[in-house]
Amino acid sequence: MGLEDIQERFDREIEALGVRIRDADQLKVREDVFDEVTLIALYKLVHKKLISVIGGSISTGKEANVFYGEHEEKGIVIKIYRIQTANFKRMGEYLAGDRRFANVRGSRKEIIFTWTRKEYSNLMRAHEVGIPVPEPIAFDRNILIMEFLGQNERAYPQLRNAEVGDYGATYHEILGYVKTLYQEGGLVHADLSEYNILYHNRPYLIDMGQSVARDHPKAIPFLIRDIRNINRFFSGYCDVLEERGIVEGIIGSSKREL
Repeated sequence: MGLEDIQERFDREIEALGVRIRDADQLKVREDVFDEVTLIALYKLVHKKLISVIGGSISTGKEANVFYGEHEEKGIVIKIYRIQTANFKRMGEYLAGDRRFANVRGSRKEIIFTWTRKEYSNLMRAHEVGIPVPEPIAFDRNILIMEFLGQNERAYPQLRNAEVGDYGATYHEILGYVKTLYQEGGLVHADLSEYNILYHNRPYLIDMGQSVARDHPKAIPFLIRDIRNINRFFSGYCDVLEERGIVEGIIGSSKREL
């Protein structure tokens, strides 16, 4: 059975389950996104009644495509990691050294499945310690479903494009997130920048697939890089703190030599 046959069967079956598909053509355009594995995973999530509407594209990233959806009349994000074109070697570098995922096998498919599970786990941990992130709902294979952060099917803007009333307060709020994430959540975001922060009255952290546990061998270099990125962006809008002092305040100067 070819991909087109599988897709037609998928369309018929989810229609029978009462799921509406908006912008259906978007779901047929790219075979590197909606391959057989992805369609099966999507069907399983639909069958579990976790998706009632599949909508249009929100964004296309380096490794994933993000679509709008609905669950129980609430907006959700359907994030699909591309099995054929995602940079699984980069993913493997972040997985290496993370004891939570030490048993992952080296195949492209297994690494991407593990990466999806890892992002779900990281978001859940951040959510549990009170960090404003998209609340994770479910995952299957290479698909992650989470809360939609936006209004009227439009995602909140990235920090770099947002209208921020008080940059100084927002800067310190984000540093507080980083500290809480490290000290209470045991995680380092590891790719924090104005691109991975949404803003609407407050900042929200997103894209946590690469986030690592604080006992990861590269956790501190990643933390320093995160702080450096935040300082670089905010230095154009407000006074920023000294990088070393921020990091020491997060990890404790006596715990590790920087």
